[in-house]
Amino acid sequence: MALDALLLSILEDPEDHAELLYIEHAEILYNPRRRVAYAVRDNIPVMLPDEATPVSDEQHDAYANDPTAVRTGAP
Repeated sequence: MALDALLLSILEDPEDHAELLYIEHAEILYNPRRRVAYAVRDNIPVMLPDEATPVSDEQHDAYANDPTAVRTGAP
């Protein structure tokens, strides 16, 4: 189940306060600038900086080029 559009419109990275990429099939919100992923558990984004997961170069390429990725923030 996808995150709500209203929620996606207000989400931002808690560290750099910029947009994220929502990768639904991976259940993450991804920050390509910082190369960290935030888990989405039971449709609840876990936006705690201490729980962000570093992303490998290979994962970064896959997430950054994912055609299904949805950008967060107001349109």
